[in-house]
Amino acid sequence: MFTGIIEEVGEVLAWEPVGDAARITVRAPLAVSDAKHGDSISVSGVCLTVVDQGDDWFTADVMGVSIDVTTIGERRPGDRVNLERAAAVGDRLGGHIVQGHVDGTATVLSMEDGSGWRVVRFTLAPELAPLVTRKGSIAIDGTSLTVSAVSDATAPEQWFEVSLIPETLEATTHGALAPGDRVNIETDILARHVERMLQMGVNR
Repeated sequence: MFTGIIEEVGEVLAWEPVGDAARITVRAPLAVSDAKHGDSISVSGVCLTVVDQGDDWFTADVMGVSIDVTTIGERRPGDRVNLERAAAVGDRLGGHIVQGHVDGTATVLSMEDGSGWRVVRFTLAPELAPLVTRKGSIAIDGTSLTVSAVSDATAPEQWFEVSLIPETLEATTHGALAPGDRVNIETDILARHVERMLQMGVNR
């Protein structure tokens, strides 16, 4: 489990296809400072398992489903990625509960700078729209953010917005986003459970 508070921005060192899967190596001095084989690290929102490591890098296997559903398959050496180590018992929950199980991707539609923040609008897949609500939580490339606006439920094209403060723009990869860029999104686990309960007709 993660909290969506990015600890450092790492750099992809290698991407090696292995059949329908792959191996990724990331420079991450902080993340590997206390990591061991089998530990989980969120890489731009995707939960990966450490299979090898050095003084300032780690390698993880990437399953085919992660390549299909997320943007991680587009990462290449030199790309920057958001990193967070798994939460420890007793840690403060500074963001919200993030599993590292990406629901899908969204595309940046527009960006507007305010006096102390940047409003970014993203596309929203119809099947995910019911799970995203104004003032609710969402993880974008692993970062816990608050939804500031959503499209009307009857709009033909669904979207949502977040407002990014300078700290987020500087401490994550979000400061480099541009219209057309794709990001990983994970909706709130509580919303997903409620949706499933409604689908199953649970009323107790």
